[in-house]
Parts: sequence; structure tokens; C-alpha cells
Amino acid sequence: MKLISFAIPSYNSEAYMRKCIDSILVGGEDVEIIIVNDGSKDGTGAIADEYAKKYPTICKAIHQENGGHGEGVNQGIRNATGLYFKVVDSDDWVDADALHVVLDTIKKHLEERTSPDLYLSNFVYEHVEDNTFYIRKFTKKMPTNVFFSWKDIKSFHGSEVFLMHSLLYRTQILRDCGLELPKHTFYVDNIFAYAPLPFVKSMFYIDVDFYRYFIGRADQSVNMAVFAKRTEQQNRVMKIMALAHNLREIKKTEPKLARYMAHALSCLMMVTITFTVAEPSKEKYQALKQLWKDIKAHDKWLYRKLRYRSYATVYNIMPRPLGRVFMIKGYKAMSRKVKFG
Repeated sequence: MKLISFAIPSYNSEAYMRKCIDSILVGGEDVEIIIVNDGSKDGTGAIADEYAKKYPTICKAIHQENGGHGEGVNQGIRNATGLYFKVVDSDDWVDADALHVVLDTIKKHLEERTSPDLYLSNFVYEHVEDNTFYIRKFTKKMPTNVFFSWKDIKSFHGSEVFLMHSLLYRTQILRDCGLELPKHTFYVDNIFAYAPLPFVKSMFYIDVDFYRYFIGRADQSVNMAVFAKRTEQQNRVMKIMALAHNLREIKKTEPKLARYMAHALSCLMMVTITFTVAEPSKEKYQALKQLWKDIKAHDKWLYRKLRYRSYATVYNIMPRPLGRVFMIKGYKAMSRKVKFG
């Protein structure tokens, strides 16, 4: 049995995907690597086939018409045979020592029949251009190396959220929750890190720097210069997440989970507003206004939480020019901390 299925959505990735794949291959027969060639126009597909031929019991090559990052993840989930599932972007990689720790932990829990729904670990923003890094840890937010549930997590603040890079879901959880990411849409990793959470009952945090997140390229989706082109896609992701669950219902049985999910949505709304004001237009402000209306129609409690008790508050109460300055400065300050570029 494969312990972890790693999905690698790949589009025109020939320049760097070998490093990603090779970093996972150190897991040997305990891992499955699903390389999804998303309609690439370079040598990505040939490299995927090369690895599938060389490592037939570990690597799978899947070729599809271009559907975007989300459809690459969807294909990974559909084809995964591993007990757990993780996405690794083709320009990122995993740490070899940390991978062995994670695999050994999974084996131990399987022997003890105590396997959780979700493993969490640290991830590292690797700013390759100047050889610096920033580690996102969760040691102050949850117990380490013990099983725990949502009642055991502490409050998250500021930009602290779970990202795709820190999560290792039980594969069946993703299927049970019916996760289907939208095609041709950037930023869907936020949905991946949010929508399945109410289906997670047991967790285990391993304090290792597992995922290495390449950061700093001018064309990356988190770069502010790219925002102006993708505001519509960010709005789409924000709406899908806001309407995915009824947090008031979740709050009745899992108040700390509901609190975390509201916090995660607050952070994403801050980013959504930043997308709008990075290069504002009448159409973008109208789209943001419609997004607020859609959230309010779905859940007035969540609407109030996001509109008046979140990072969006200052923007909402300030005159538009001052609010725009505040949001852009705030995002740039966060960017300097983790070096988004």
C-alpha cells in the first residue's frame, strides 16, 4: 500500500520539475507520484513519461488538456491510491529528511491503528534569488506529536492560516467532502486548504520543515504586479469559499473550527480587496460590491464578521483613496516578511 500520493500539477515546467520529482522519489515504494501534464507546450509531458517509464511502480504520467492548477489537483485525487494525499507544485520540492520522518510517523500510526484524518507540518518560503527563507510553524497554535482535535487549537491571528503546503489529508476525506476545484482559476489552493476542514476530526502535527515553497519570481501569482490580471479569479475563489459552509451551524458543535474558518476567510477577504485596489477600476469595485452582496445573502452572520470585524474593516470605513493606501501598504509589509516578490 502506498502511504502518500503526491500530485504534481505541471504546466510548461521542464526547467524545474525534475528537482520536484527527485525530492519525492527518496520516499521509495512508500510514495506514489502523480505527474499531471496540464496541456504543456514544452517538454513537460516527455519528462513525465520518462519518469513513469523509469519508475513504473512509483510514478504515473497523466496528460490532459489545459485545465489549470485546480484540474491538476482534481486529477491527482481521482487517480490517487495512497492513504494520504499531498499536492506539490512543480517548482517546489520537499525536504528529504522531513519526508522520512513523515513516512515513519504514518507507519507507526498504521501499526497502532491510530491514523488521523490530517497531518500538519511546517513549510518554508524559499526565496531562491537571495538565498533567504521564512519558516511557517504552528508550534504555538496546536499540540506537537500528539493526536488532537479542533477543540485543542488556539486562536490564529494576523496572516496565520493553513496553506496547502502544510496539509497532508487522508485521501478518503477529500473524496468524502466531494472536493472539486474549479478549472482555469488561480488561487484554488485556498479552497483545498479550507473546504475539507469540517470533515476532519483527528489531527497530528509533525514539527518538521517538510514543504519548500519557491518564492520570488516576478510572474508568480502572489506578486502584486500580477493581481490586476486575475482579480476576477480571486473573487471567484473567495465566493466559493464563503459559500462552501454554514459557519453558524459548524459553530454549534465545533466553535474553534468555526472561529478558525472565519479567520481564514477574513484573511482571504483582505487579499481579495487588495486585488481590487492594486489597479482599481469601476468594474472591479462593482464586482467587489456584488461579492459582498452574495456573501450577505448566503450568511448575514458571516457577512458581518467579514465586513466589520476583519482586516477589511479599515478599508470599509476609510474614504476609498486612504483605504486603498492602507491595503496596499499592509500587503507589501506582509510581502517583505515572507518575500513574495
